[in-house]
Amino acid sequence: MVKIACTGGGTGGHIYPGLAVVSCLKEIISPQIFWIGAKTGMDRSIIEKAGIPFMGIPAGKLRRYFSLRNMADLFKVAAGFLAARRILKREKPDLLFSKGGFVSVPPCAAAYSLGIPVFTHESDFSPGLATRINCRFAHTIFTAYAETIPMIAPAYRDKAVVAGNPVRREFRTADAGRGRAFLGIGGDRPVLLVLGGSQGALEINELVKKCLPSLTETFTVVHQTGSSWDGAPGGSEWYKPHAYIGEEMPDVLAAADLVLGRSGAGTVWECATEGKPMVLIPLRGSGTRGDQVENAEVFRKAGAALVLDGGDINEKKLESLLLNLGRDTEKLHSMAAASAAMGRTDAARIVSDAIADFLRSTKK
Repeated sequence: MVKIACTGGGTGGHIYPGLAVVSCLKEIISPQIFWIGAKTGMDRSIIEKAGIPFMGIPAGKLRRYFSLRNMADLFKVAAGFLAARRILKREKPDLLFSKGGFVSVPPCAAAYSLGIPVFTHESDFSPGLATRINCRFAHTIFTAYAETIPMIAPAYRDKAVVAGNPVRREFRTADAGRGRAFLGIGGDRPVLLVLGGSQGALEINELVKKCLPSLTETFTVVHQTGSSWDGAPGGSEWYKPHAYIGEEMPDVLAAADLVLGRSGAGTVWECATEGKPMVLIPLRGSGTRGDQVENAEVFRKAGAALVLDGGDINEKKLESLLLNLGRDTEKLHSMAAASAAMGRTDAARIVSDAIADFLRSTKK
């Protein structure tokens, strides 16, 4: 039986697209699969819940800026490399698939040192530091956008393939009726779904709270607040707060007429897969490399999203934008069509087919 090692993690944005690829691979070639991820954090619980064996390694964060923690993390990266190499040497996979994140670098380097082919995927518009490092170990580099390839070092560009961003099958088979039933909403009011990622987003939460009285005159507001925010108003007929929406999220997204959220790769591509118009407030500033700003701009240029990313964002601007958009059915339909066009590509299938074809060719 073919055996495939997967790696990546740190956030759901690295893990869930990887699981989408795993699901496709199981349909195509039924491989034996295991996952190498960080010993600490969210990786293990998500992977094991998906029924995939998980093997943890030490993980040090990769930073582009000076920090006293860099020295300690270098030791963690080295320890991660040795731990990943032991795992790969013992398990003897035919291939390693990486979905990125800082935890993926030691397994990719270890696989390369053992002669195990490495396939890696970058979700964001510009390649992150982990992808830039992993490129030197990779047989094939998948990107979400054609514009990403020129940003890859020239020596590795001929390995790059445009695939889009993998999205779990559940988002392609989602049902708005199931979503409305889960939320307990009826009628024909438009649904505004507010997302800040699984951990919530304080900026978005506070903005929505301030303009909630006006928003609920037009929308039924469904709000994923994140478990750490304790400022959510009480729920009502027109306001449905949830700390976290889990396996019901594809159906809840299907029920939405408009989405407000950050612009992480997972968020924008899941929305595009279901053809949802978006209002995006990207994470920005000194604590980020600007990937969300870039992702948001791609979808704005495509006509799928409106973007608020200046330093003067306030509740009045957000309120005006959302209310005007909620009344403009033609604009919403136009944005939805543009979003659906972006999400039409089945990246999980493209990546899985390429991996399967490679494995078939090497088994001849």
